[in-house]
Amino acid sequence: MTIVRRIGDSPLARGSASGQTCPDIFELSDGSFAVIGTDATAALDPALPADASRADHERIVVVTRETLIRAKTDIPDA
Repeated sequence: MTIVRRIGDSPLARGSASGQTCPDIFELSDGSFAVIGTDATAALDPALPADASRADHERIVVVTRETLIRAKTDIPDA
């Protein structure tokens, strides 16, 4: 599995001072998406709805609203 492309604008284009350490979204060669964000597992795991759960190897990751909105145009419909 490899990174095929960035989804949305780069951190620098979104106003990051360093352009390097910010939330990001990538499309992978298998069609999945990889997300760089803040690990909020400890804070949000107890608040998951009853019909949601995560495996031990999964984390709840938070990205900014701006990151996801600016990625919207790059996310395929199917």
